[in-house]
Amino acid sequence: MRIERRLLAGLTTLTVTLGALVTPAAASASPSEPPLGEFLRRALDGLAFEEVLDTAPPTAAAVVTTDKEIATVRRAPATVIAPIAQQPQIDATVLELDAAGRIIGSATVLMSPRYPDGVVVDVDRDLHTTDVRWREWDDEGWYANQGQGTVDIVPGREGASLDFMSPYPASVMKLMVAFGVLRLIDRGTATLDEPYPYRPAEPSTLCGPDADDTLRGYLDRMLTESSNEAACALIKFLWDRSAVDELNQTFQNLGLETLRLLNTRPSNGGRWTNSLTMSSLDTAKLLAIVNGGPGTLWTAPNGHRVTKNELSRASREFFLSMLHQQGWNWMLSTTNYCGREYPAPGIPQKVAPRWIAADGTVTVAGTSFGADVRPCNRAAEVTFAHKPGWVSTSGADAGIVTSLPGERPRHYIISVFSNLGEQYVDANRPADAGPSAYTEKFARLGALIDAYQAHRR
Repeated sequence: MRIERRLLAGLTTLTVTLGALVTPAAASASPSEPPLGEFLRRALDGLAFEEVLDTAPPTAAAVVTTDKEIATVRRAPATVIAPIAQQPQIDATVLELDAAGRIIGSATVLMSPRYPDGVVVDVDRDLHTTDVRWREWDDEGWYANQGQGTVDIVPGREGASLDFMSPYPASVMKLMVAFGVLRLIDRGTATLDEPYPYRPAEPSTLCGPDADDTLRGYLDRMLTESSNEAACALIKFLWDRSAVDELNQTFQNLGLETLRLLNTRPSNGGRWTNSLTMSSLDTAKLLAIVNGGPGTLWTAPNGHRVTKNELSRASREFFLSMLHQQGWNWMLSTTNYCGREYPAPGIPQKVAPRWIAADGTVTVAGTSFGADVRPCNRAAEVTFAHKPGWVSTSGADAGIVTSLPGERPRHYIISVFSNLGEQYVDANRPADAGPSAYTEKFARLGALIDAYQAHRR
């Protein structure tokens, strides 16, 4: 019966997608289309994420989780690679925006061993929910307790109808760091071109040695090529300015209750553990501030009216410019692999010119993708200002999608967190696939959502 439901969901999703691909730009969604929340749930369910293979199954490898900066998975021999033990954890949000950046629609869907078909989260008009008991990620607990977490992220949610262990955000957490640094710059206590000598007081395998750069340089490297060393420097900078606790309180004041930059080391900016938390909904809302929009974006539970002015115009424009120059286009968008049979095409975005060599190939932080992206850039329909993240048991991507001139209008924020990091692969992944941190199912999800959004407009 489970397989039959999968096939039905997949056919429903495919019908919507094909309709989007062959129908001219429309002013609104067809009456036959499901609402956004149900569409997102069906899309996730139809993609059958539980079919991925585990390169380090629990019976054949030990998971080391004491500290994310040095966490490793002792991978099993290829002969014992097995299907994933249970339904993966996935937390996905889409915020629909009008041309000015107002939030006009939203949907959040959770999947886990508890909710294998996916469940749409009840979110109020202020994009807030009390229906979820958010828990910190725990690798061993995911295996041993069927995805049941034990450490609460938001207090007082014992009576919530949904219980969900939030995947570790990996490098998407760098959005929180950038927000904190830019807030200090807006306050006048720092400038983008201020030199900051990074002098870690203790060694770190994550953070690297001494470094010298400006805040602009660290932010650029952290956001566009996902430099961990730059992120450590900026976290230490926040500690040096006694700004970490204040930043965490700011997230609470803005109603972004699951955003927590906790328990990093003041000495070097390292120690990235499971107490770094982000939900897809709160991450999407943070990006809505960065994107900007008129008036009140939402009202926080404390009554604070949140607007784009939580960051100055200059800081928002700088933040967006960095996200637009993202080099790692390989999860929800896969333009770095242009023309390859694998992975599947994702959000049809344009790659930033800074990464493209004379032969059209993309190299980011020493990783070469080997495909000529120029044909895909010519065919691109949108920009995707985003930040991905990946470790062995975390795959995440969050960003703002905007249609290019002349293309079917769409404007939305997409945010996806999962435990499907580099440890998990597709059965159909070819040996010559090139660098691939994620299952291609995420790219298919990105393409489905983009087609749906294009059709709705």
